[in-house]
Amino acid sequence: MRLFSLEGKLAAALALASLISALTAAWLTHRSGSPWLAAGVAVLVLILPAIALARFLARPVAALIRALSGSVSAFRDGDFSFAIAARRRDEVGDLVAAHNELGKVLREQRQHLFQRELLLDTVVQNTPTALVLIDPRDKVVYANLAARHLLNHGRRLLGLDLEALAAAAPASLAQAMLSGDDGLFSAEQDGEEETFHVSTRRFVLQGRAHRLLQVKRLTRELARQEVVTWKKVIRVISHELNNSLGPIRSLAHSGRQLAQRGDVARLAIVFDTVEERTRHLESFIQGYARFARLPAPRAEAVEWPPFLAGLAQHYPFKLQGSAPTEPAWFDRAQIEQALINLLKNAHESGSPPDQVELAVTPIGNELRIEVADRGSGMSEVVIAQALLPFYSTKRAGTGLGLALVREIAEAHGGRVHLANRTDGGARVVLILPARLQSA
Repeated sequence: MRLFSLEGKLAAALALASLISALTAAWLTHRSGSPWLAAGVAVLVLILPAIALARFLARPVAALIRALSGSVSAFRDGDFSFAIAARRRDEVGDLVAAHNELGKVLREQRQHLFQRELLLDTVVQNTPTALVLIDPRDKVVYANLAARHLLNHGRRLLGLDLEALAAAAPASLAQAMLSGDDGLFSAEQDGEEETFHVSTRRFVLQGRAHRLLQVKRLTRELARQEVVTWKKVIRVISHELNNSLGPIRSLAHSGRQLAQRGDVARLAIVFDTVEERTRHLESFIQGYARFARLPAPRAEAVEWPPFLAGLAQHYPFKLQGSAPTEPAWFDRAQIEQALINLLKNAHESGSPPDQVELAVTPIGNELRIEVADRGSGMSEVVIAQALLPFYSTKRAGTGLGLALVREIAEAHGGRVHLANRTDGGARVVLILPARLQSA
């Protein structure tokens, strides 16, 4: 037990009161000769001093408790500036010290939080993406500077109705704002046609459902990407043309000399080589033309047995499982071209021809067509970029095969997945709607 603790002080006060009471009772007993009378008088005489002593001991503790209560109420209201000045070496002093330390920590945390909120608000306000936070009543509860300039000529949006904002916006922007879907749209901005991307995210804030509307201007980025793409296209075409025109020029010169010398027999070799190079160049140009001019798919009923038999005439494969009994419904020519590209890649992957596999599996409202091989597989970099136009790991590749497959799949409302097989090789999965509506 600590000497200066509340328990120690109370014990000392009780001991002192007991000693005084005992001495008073002994003295009165000696004087009166009656112990009961002496005890009663001693109790009556000591009641008032005991009450005064109790109040003396309790008053500072009660004051500190009231101060603590007021400070805790201030903490509850978010005011952490209160501190209690008390120099006590008992439990109450320890409580006051802990309280003051808590206030200091809360003040520091609030300052750090304020600084982070200030930094976040600065970033959000100055981002070029327009951000609008909408509550369940479709009222704007937050908007940054980009949103103000895009939707309200720089004026505040707080408290405005979303439908009223959409009514004053261009038709394409209004439709994008109200649809709740992600996508691209174009609208006139500052007298120029601009391209935007809109996205909506839903989350719960303070127990209520909110929507965050994000509108990003993509015109400059798209223009930059378009320039990069055109540079890459020109570089690829220039490389391929030089690879063909250089040998053709050299062969034409050699053919002229052979003709002048009358060496007709060797001219056939020259003509054959020129024809092969021109055929390759023609195939290269046609590949670009097919990619650039892919028409909208025209759906038709396709029976699987003759369709798969036609594919096998181009590149043989092993059919996994059985073909669906129900006819498919897609653009026959386009899907055939996509699968020919996939089977061609599988045969060129280093896989044994008899281990190139094709499987067709209806799954709900989708059709899954998988082409698998036992070749060398693909690295993570190749998997990430293989579907991009003009990306190729082949020395003489154009980078359009898988890009065309992706274009055809997306035109049908489907998608393409690339992956390595766990026991070696790669698989490409073409997922299409079970029935494509005819255009």
